[in-house]
Amino acid sequence: MWVTRAEQNLNNYLRFLWMQNAYWMRIAIQSKLFNLPDTEIISERLMQNPKDFEMALRTFYGDDNASELSNLMLDQLTIATDLVNAMMNADAEAQADAERRWNDNVEKMASFLNSLNSNWAEADLRNMLQSNLDLLKQLVSDMMARNFEASNATFANIERQAMELADMLTQEIVRQFPQYFR
Repeated sequence: MWVTRAEQNLNNYLRFLWMQNAYWMRIAIQSKLFNLPDTEIISERLMQNPKDFEMALRTFYGDDNASELSNLMLDQLTIATDLVNAMMNADAEAQADAERRWNDNVEKMASFLNSLNSNWAEADLRNMLQSNLDLLKQLVSDMMARNFEASNATFANIERQAMELADMLTQEIVRQFPQYFR
């Protein structure tokens, strides 16, 4: 699929970052749900992921834009934490609020990414990021029910989606900046 080594390297790096995000999110959920002693340490590591993305995109979009994306991603992770807490506490009102804030942040993130690279279709980004919420809720529900077989199947979908998102981002970065990929 990728023509040059530079394209393959970018794709591998973005896949790595999205997979890191998926794995640390799952570990953080498990630590929180099962009240493990590493919950705070894992949460701190998860919150490092937006900075990793910031560094990856700085070359293409500059410091300010990369920082803005990092902030939006950090907001998304904070909202995800609020959602998990609401689900654990069976607090329907707090869960609805977290979902509303997630949706608002998805809109901001999709719009912002599209403003950086018009090749990234805003609707596609929105759908993918919204689907991530549905998968996250399913993962938490599966784990809370101690249905680990189902949680593994849900996580496989999260992994697939992370790879698809990385591929989509790579493809359009290459299209926007062909001079870096000759």
